[in-house]
Amino acid sequence: AIKFKAVKQIMEKEQIGDARTGSAFFVWLGFNLLFASFATLMVYIEPVAAGSGIPEVKCYLNGINIPRIVRFQTLACKALGVLFSVSAALPVGKEGPMIHSGSVIAAALAQGTRSISIFGHDWRILEFRSDPEKRDFVACGAAAGVATAFGAPIGGVLFALEEGASFWSTQLTWRAFFASMITIYTLYVVRNSENNWGTAASTKMFSFGEFTSFEQGKANFSVWELLLFIVVGILGGLSGAIFNGMNRRLTVLRSKFVKSKFSRALEVLGVTLTCSIIMFIIPLMWSKCTPRPKSQVTWTQQEKDIAEELVQFKCKDDEYNEVASLYFTDSDTAIKQLFHFREVGNFDDDVETFSSVAVFAFYIPYTMLACLTYGIAVPSGLFVPSLLSGAAMGRLVGHLLHRLDAQSGTFADSGTYALVGAAAGLGGMARMTISLTVILLEATGNVQNLLPLMLALMAARWIGNVFNHGLYDIHIRLKRLPYLEEEIPHIAIERGATAAQIMTADPRIFPPLCKVGELYDVLRACRHESFPVVSDPHGDRQLLGTVLRRTLCMVLYHRAFAPPGEDPDGQTDLNTRSLSPLLSSAVFERAYPRYPKAEEIILSDTDRDCWLDLRPYADTSPFTVQDCASIQRTYFIFRTLGLRHLIVVDPDNKVKGVITRKDLDEPTLEERLGWVDDMELDSYQHEAHPSNMARFKV
Repeated sequence: AIKFKAVKQIMEKEQIGDARTGSAFFVWLGFNLLFASFATLMVYIEPVAAGSGIPEVKCYLNGINIPRIVRFQTLACKALGVLFSVSAALPVGKEGPMIHSGSVIAAALAQGTRSISIFGHDWRILEFRSDPEKRDFVACGAAAGVATAFGAPIGGVLFALEEGASFWSTQLTWRAFFASMITIYTLYVVRNSENNWGTAASTKMFSFGEFTSFEQGKANFSVWELLLFIVVGILGGLSGAIFNGMNRRLTVLRSKFVKSKFSRALEVLGVTLTCSIIMFIIPLMWSKCTPRPKSQVTWTQQEKDIAEELVQFKCKDDEYNEVASLYFTDSDTAIKQLFHFREVGNFDDDVETFSSVAVFAFYIPYTMLACLTYGIAVPSGLFVPSLLSGAAMGRLVGHLLHRLDAQSGTFADSGTYALVGAAAGLGGMARMTISLTVILLEATGNVQNLLPLMLALMAARWIGNVFNHGLYDIHIRLKRLPYLEEEIPHIAIERGATAAQIMTADPRIFPPLCKVGELYDVLRACRHESFPVVSDPHGDRQLLGTVLRRTLCMVLYHRAFAPPGEDPDGQTDLNTRSLSPLLSSAVFERAYPRYPKAEEIILSDTDRDCWLDLRPYADTSPFTVQDCASIQRTYFIFRTLGLRHLIVVDPDNKVKGVITRKDLDEPTLEERLGWVDDMELDSYQHEAHPSNMARFKV
């Protein structure tokens, strides 16, 4: 508001000669560069605060531990940075970062107080200090973020189900529902405190405005127009595919040429300069000043308020600039103008609206700038830019249809087409269906638009998937994060691979009793998170269990190993007792999730000669798969159970290798299996699978 007010005052002074020509532009540019500098400073402090955070949250919920993604510093930089990036006139939104922020808050709550003491007794009130519980909390936080952004609690739950969580359960359903409910309740209480909690006002941070029927009891569209809504969905899918493809190419170029923090900051300033110039020059070139629309008897108070938001931009007091009214305002207002300025073809001539050329002059440059902006080093979201560009596309389609029927009122209001276009635009980019339908229904409050939204979103998804993936999935692949989709990669099914062909062979293994120095050297030499415990590392390698890296680091950090001189040789009672002292579960619980690292542990020569008993800490029933198991079965077990490690054994339960999620992601499978020539595929499959008959003793 301060920026727009200052620019408006300078423009007025330019018109009367009190300021030099061009002063308003430099004021506009100065504000934008200042705000963009603060936004990129937040990313300089915390790099993972860049972008919307939705791809990272999806990966976290899939089981990938991305460093610092749910830290408080990330939350602070994200929240402050998105305020400045939105204020810098960049085509970004705040809804995506709000989803990330909700996830960070939920992750922090999962690490809260473990117990309270009442009358000398400890009552446990939170038992959430584990990875699965923390993951569920993050999913609930994502649902609460959507509920906060759009005022759509049910849509938030469905978003967490459709786009977020990879592992869903009945318990997680009611948890996400409860989180969304409390979020909306809190908004009601806070927003209505000024009127002493009287009549409830709008709780939506981002409002689509009220959609009402022009004729009581009737929809704003005809049944035969449902085919046209499908066409709008197809256009949204095509535009989304083009947008995603272009952004993918830009991201690849950024990864090659813009690597350092300083160069990324310069890129932010360059993109801000480009956006500021284009957003100022295009309205300036639009020399036509349109008379402000006169209030009609049938207008609602909402339409009257929207008309007051039209931007004058060097026009007379009773006129406005159509293009500037879309560029020189916040995204919320621009979307409501496209939604609620009526144009049905049967109004009087004095009812003005945005012309087709003005909407086109906004749609193409804004979409291209949004594509350029997403991926730079500022906190940013794509929900609102996609909705706004889609609304412009839908409004443009409505205009063209009304021109075809010579303003006779055959087609629905252009605002209805703008709503369907907004859904198609966002659906074409993100490929969401169920959650986006419910979000838009809750945000509009009009169920009559249900079927048009469903048709448009399905059409946008199908058409977009013909060409490429959703933008969030594209960025996950570009970052080479081992995200496991629900369906197994096609190349693994084609090649008929087995677990033995994709595993990491000859893993690091430990005996039940080992020297502290040897174990410590292995921890320092590798980054593996799980180690098989075998009966004889140099012999039959019979699997006895697995032990986690963090467990070993905790034991070494607390020096819970046998005293110097204690040797397992000659001990006759080791079947009933542990050679080394035990750490209680409370010690591990207090340290979660920041366990000590091997590099932080300092051992003396005496410590290195001590013995460590791994039996009390080993998981004696780990998940295993035989080396001849198909890749389909291996993938299903790994992803469905949410595993991080899967031990591969032979028929005699001897360790052959370990499978991690990195071994199962699509790029790795293509590297390991893509060398087989299609002509040799049959012989390859025959030789790759050991004969089952050889496994039986006759």
